[in-house]
Amino acid sequence: MRIAFDDWKLSLLTVLLAALAACSSPDQQNGDPAQDPATGEVYTRRRVVVADSLFRGRVLDRHDSVLVDTRMQFVLKLPRRPPLDTLALGQLLGWDSTTVRQRIADALPYGKGQVGYPVQLRLTATEAERVRRDSSTTVPKLSLIESRRRTYTTDAGAPVLGYLGSEAQAFYRQAMRYRRGRFYRLRSGGVESYYNGLLNGHHGFLHPLVDKQGKTHGTWARDTAFLQGQDLHLTIDVKLQAYAEKLMGGRKGYLVALDPSTGEILCYVSAPVYKAATITAPDQAGVRTELLQSEGMPLLNRPAMLANPPGSVFKLVNAAVALQLGAISPATGFPCDQSLVNCVHRHPTAKSLTLGLKYSCNPYFYQVMQSLINRMPDSLAVDTVAARHENLALWRRYVRSFGLDSVLGVDVPREAPGFLPTPAYYDKARRTTNWTYRSIYSLSIGQGEINLTGLQMANMAAIIANRGWYYTPHLVRSVGKSGPLPRFTEKHRTLIDSANFAALIPGMVAVMQRGGTADASSLADVGIKVAGKTGTVQNDEGDDHAAFVGFAPADNPKIAIAVYLENGGFGATAAAPCAVLVMEKHLRGYIAPKRKRWEKRIQNRARNGY
Repeated sequence: MRIAFDDWKLSLLTVLLAALAACSSPDQQNGDPAQDPATGEVYTRRRVVVADSLFRGRVLDRHDSVLVDTRMQFVLKLPRRPPLDTLALGQLLGWDSTTVRQRIADALPYGKGQVGYPVQLRLTATEAERVRRDSSTTVPKLSLIESRRRTYTTDAGAPVLGYLGSEAQAFYRQAMRYRRGRFYRLRSGGVESYYNGLLNGHHGFLHPLVDKQGKTHGTWARDTAFLQGQDLHLTIDVKLQAYAEKLMGGRKGYLVALDPSTGEILCYVSAPVYKAATITAPDQAGVRTELLQSEGMPLLNRPAMLANPPGSVFKLVNAAVALQLGAISPATGFPCDQSLVNCVHRHPTAKSLTLGLKYSCNPYFYQVMQSLINRMPDSLAVDTVAARHENLALWRRYVRSFGLDSVLGVDVPREAPGFLPTPAYYDKARRTTNWTYRSIYSLSIGQGEINLTGLQMANMAAIIANRGWYYTPHLVRSVGKSGPLPRFTEKHRTLIDSANFAALIPGMVAVMQRGGTADASSLADVGIKVAGKTGTVQNDEGDDHAAFVGFAPADNPKIAIAVYLENGGFGATAAAPCAVLVMEKHLRGYIAPKRKRWEKRIQNRARNGY
């Protein structure tokens, strides 16, 4: 049947028909008989549903572009047994032979060459109309199925948008067969899952008393109104999201960008990327199998669920804590003593904190942390073992105020807390309480036992941009017309004074200037001052990981960002360029010609997965 109504008209008609059918149906839910005390008439209690779940809310981006909606979908079911005349099928649908073969291969759950497996292909309304007219003569035994399902209007944002669980059963079965009991790590229902109740709304119920002739005589309970599912207005900019996904592509890692003034997530990339509709689409079983079997684990929601050592970007946090506790001052200098720890950069002596950040000098921050852990607390005068324990516990208390080593409460399913070591952890790991700073110095450069998620890394950048406070990062800026969930409007403050955060900014700006570790990624040519910090995370099992955090403009931040590329190499050459391109795209809307070749090279690498 040809669709003759707009979506909203069809939806309204559906509800009215459902209500009329429900109210007139003689076999609705019955309760105990009720007797009217005045007339002695016996009535039957009924509970009548007046609306159904077709009114699930839409998902829109921050500029009100519809990303997910419930719409009519057309699925073509091919014959169970070959042979199938693929040439005739292609001519019927207007597809070339390559498209026909690829679409069928994508739909087969175990790859090409399967025999006798029923294949389903999604069609457009135009293609479905062609099938209605001609299939019986051109390609016999085709079956066209029409149903209302969640429809994605964009390929971007798969881990953000997620999926409706009832439409993902085929994926669950595939995942359980392949991953058995561990498949839960792959479930990333996104906002569709997290806000399911608000998107679904509530049924309405009537409670009439009905006589034997079907006439209504009042009610036996209070009627409840139907509540339509509410729209979700996301914080995501879908154009920026799609751009960031092109930069990340098939590589392993994440890119998370926030508006530091609100905590709104502007883009959220978990790479390798895949199309948003893949999990629920009936003709993507083969693609899902490839995703499940991929060594890159694209179905893992990396920014929320995967915690990694942050590397040198964590020097910012250690410096802020050391300033707060008086272990150093902004003017403190340390020699680049490589007998303490290796320094991969050749640079002049860091005579101040600004220069220490600019050069990312490992020995400098080794000595910053050493000053912090080995300092003598006022409560202790002699016992250095107790002093180290107390200082490490104090360090951890201040660091946790950044929202680390705990779940931030972002509106995504299954957020990981990350990890910060405690004195008791080292007592057990070192099998002695008499451990020394030398055995835990990796904390000074963001290595060893520290693990942060991508959301925590981006929030860390936002905290520095705000000089000490943050709103919990979130993906939904408005539920219907009511704004975000209340907890996302609560301001959180760290235990670090704003002056000590301000002391970090000159060093972060210097990182992006001549002689800094990321000077090649400056946006000074377009008048944007970027504050950033690079990180290269040592990896014993392969190439090092590349990291970058930063914000721009440095003096009035509009975007804070974290990038992490597994096995990406140096943060300065791999992660920083991705970050500044996203910054420029967000702030200016386009990329300057100077960086177009650079942009193209990154996108080519992303397509090839390295």
